[in-house]
Amino acid sequence: MQEWIIIASADQNWGIGFQNRLLARVSEDMKHVSSKTKGKVIVMGRKTLESFPEGKPLPNRRNIVLTTNRDFNLDNAMVAYSIPELVDLLRDYQGEIYVFGGESIYRQLLPYCTKAYITRFLAVFEADAFLPRFDTLADWELADEGQIQISETGLRYQFTEYRRTRNIIQFRKDC
Repeated sequence: MQEWIIIASADQNWGIGFQNRLLARVSEDMKHVSSKTKGKVIVMGRKTLESFPEGKPLPNRRNIVLTTNRDFNLDNAMVAYSIPELVDLLRDYQGEIYVFGGESIYRQLLPYCTKAYITRFLAVFEADAFLPRFDTLADWELADEGQIQISETGLRYQFTEYRRTRNIIQFRKDC
């Protein structure tokens, strides 16, 4: 069975990035994301991929880039040029599919997702990219709110999990 899951970090205003960079680099969050996604499928937009070190896909994961730029190709990752093409690429995949960003990809794939792992930074940063505000979405609820922790850099954060309560898009094998 497939499960589509959003994974992200966001500040108190649901900001996720500024000028194609993360708002904060928190090693504890990076380890958390790595532990959740290793060996799984991750789906991201082209700009998110370009923001990675050297613009390379993450190791030990099946990286898929969703982009409308038909000139974009990548040797060590798969590319989908539309959501129907992405769904078709993953038709036979059984397991967790992590939606990795950025803002446009989160919004486009939100209807497919049943869960969201959000590291909440207890701070406000200058941001130009945002997540949907899960705490105000009618069909989502806070399922788990971890303890407040302090990163090596002094930033307060907590791991949260949101779950969809209804309106899940159902995939059919014969689509």
